[in-house]
Amino acid sequence: MKRNIALIPAAGAGTRFGAGKPKQYVEINGKTVLQHTVGIFEQHPQIDFTAVIVSPEDKIFQGASNKVGVFKVGGDTRAETVRNGVEILLAKGLVVETDNILVHDAARCCLPAEALSRLIGAAANVGQGGILAVPVADTLKRAGERNEITATVSRAGLWQAQTPQLFQTALLRRALSAGDLSSVTDEASAVERLGIKPLLVLGDTRNLKLTLPQDEFIVRLLLTD
Repeated sequence: MKRNIALIPAAGAGTRFGAGKPKQYVEINGKTVLQHTVGIFEQHPQIDFTAVIVSPEDKIFQGASNKVGVFKVGGDTRAETVRNGVEILLAKGLVVETDNILVHDAARCCLPAEALSRLIGAAANVGQGGILAVPVADTLKRAGERNEITATVSRAGLWQAQTPQLFQTALLRRALSAGDLSSVTDEASAVERLGIKPLLVLGDTRNLKLTLPQDEFIVRLLLTD
C-alpha cells in the first residue's frame, strides 16, 4: 500500500529573519517553529512518517518519536537537503520508490490540516504529483534598472507556490538527480525540468512562510488557540 511520508528540510540558517538563530528554532507560544510544523504532520491521519532533515552540526531539535525521525544529512541548499533526505530514507528502508514524499518548509508552521488533506486527495495517486498554491491576488509590476516600473504584468494564470509539494519518491529522486541544482528553488521546478507538469492544488493564505521579522506577529496570531 502506498504510504505518505513528510520530509521537512530544516538545515537553513534563516539569515533574513535576523533572530540570531535559525528561524525554525524561534519559540512561539511555548514551542519552536519546527515543533509546530512537525506537529501538523505527526497528528494528521494520512501521514505515515515524518522525516526532519537538519544540518550535521545541529544539536537543537530533539523531536524524534515512532512517527518522527531526525536525520543529520542537510546540505548547503534546500535542494541538496531534500535530495540527501530522500536518499537516507531509501537507504534505511523507511520509504520505497512507489511511496509519496511530501516536502514541506520548516518555516510554514500554520499549515491547516484541511489544506494538507486536499493536497493528498488531489495528488497522491497521480503520476505528475502536485503542490499547494494560491492564485496571485496583487497587481504585479516589472522593475527596470533604477527600480522604475517598466510594465504591469498580467496576473491571469499566475499562482504563488506553497508547500507541501507531493511527488512519488522515484520521480522526486530522478528530478533531484538531473543535473545542476543551483537553479532549483522548489521540488516542482526540479520536476518541471523533466517535462512533467505537476498539479496546482488550492492552498490557504494562512499557510504563510516565516521569512521576515514582521511575519512573526501574524504567525503568533495564527498559532494562538
